[in-house]
Amino acid sequence: MLVTRALSVTELNHQARHLLEASFLQVWVEGELSSLSRPSSGHWYFSLKDSRCQVRCAMFRSFNQRVRETPREGDQVRIRGKVTLYENRGDFQIIVEQIEPAGTGALQQAFEALKARLQQEGLFDVARKKPLPTLPRRIGVVTSPTGAAIHDILTVLARRCPSIPVTLYPTAVQGKAATADIIRAIKAANTHAEADVLIIGRGGGSLEDLWCFNEEAVARAIAASALPTISAVGHEVDVTIADFVADLRAPTPSAAAEKISPDQDAWSKQLRESELRLAGATRRALTRIETSLRHLSARLRDPRRELLDKAQRMDELDLRLGKAIGQTLERSDMRASHLTRRLSLQSPVRRLADSRDHLDSLNQRLGASVDQRIDRQNSRLEHLAQTLHVVSPLATLGRGYAIVQDDRGSIIRSAADLKTGDRVTARVARGRLEARVTAVHSE
Repeated sequence: MLVTRALSVTELNHQARHLLEASFLQVWVEGELSSLSRPSSGHWYFSLKDSRCQVRCAMFRSFNQRVRETPREGDQVRIRGKVTLYENRGDFQIIVEQIEPAGTGALQQAFEALKARLQQEGLFDVARKKPLPTLPRRIGVVTSPTGAAIHDILTVLARRCPSIPVTLYPTAVQGKAATADIIRAIKAANTHAEADVLIIGRGGGSLEDLWCFNEEAVARAIAASALPTISAVGHEVDVTIADFVADLRAPTPSAAAEKISPDQDAWSKQLRESELRLAGATRRALTRIETSLRHLSARLRDPRRELLDKAQRMDELDLRLGKAIGQTLERSDMRASHLTRRLSLQSPVRRLADSRDHLDSLNQRLGASVDQRIDRQNSRLEHLAQTLHVVSPLATLGRGYAIVQDDRGSIIRSAADLKTGDRVTARVARGRLEARVTAVHSE
């Protein structure tokens, strides 16, 4: 009887684990979170269940540290991870890499799809973004009149530059009506054209709370704004479509007010420093001018003395010029004589005679070389002819041998190739013989 080797439990669990990991590379699963355990190691262990089944999950510390809000028992969550088997206990489980509230995943997908489409259209291009004014005459704010955003903006402006007036364009910043409200406020700010720059934003919140700033209609209203826009939505970690479309993204409403307003204390300090630098520069310039005037006064000379000096200088230059001309003419004469001698040496008649002598010499050498090559080739040809004669079949026939062929012209090399009565032809040194086989003797 054939005995099949039994697997050990370790081998079975190991093979099952590899089979699961190869079949499920990565999965998204949605369900209710239960049995959450958080030991001192920092890892999370919990179950995910629905009305009929549950599955064990493990989320290690390196992944759960990225979660902004710790989930609680009973939360409906959506997880992304790898299916595997904990071999020591044989437990089927999911190693979780991402966890988010149920429903957030659909919003995130919508966010990414709209972001990709608007980016493809060029709404995020840096080239289309408008520069912000250095010192705005008035700042427009599109936000809720009762929210923390307007309070933070006004607080920062009162501290930095209280002289800049602010116009509030009140709007809802959360809920179904918020999208139309924000668009209306942006259009109103552009129609009135009172402000030099427009801050659009609100305080922090969940992805659902901030969703009106991810609506396509709001993004296109911001892109169509003739006024420069600053998006200041939520906290620093919050990112919306409005941030990409606006001319500038500020991490918070307070940061938006900081970016667009000059610091009056810094300006006062800068003005005082500029005043001191200007005064110092003026004193230094006056000192340099006085020094230059004294130096020029010391250098100022009598014009008559200057004329005498120039006349003496002209005489010196005249003498040097005459001497230089004489030297140049002398060098020219010497060079002309030298060139005349070289020209006589390079006479065409002399060069032609030399060329004829060289040509005669080459003709003689060529004739001798051709004769030698012909002699060598004739000797080689005679040698090859002798060698060919030695190996020629005709020479073999001349020694008394014959070549025997059957009636098809094939050469007979063995007596076994013939039988009695076959016709054969024998070729000898001079002529051919035709015969009939009367007997065959094989050796």
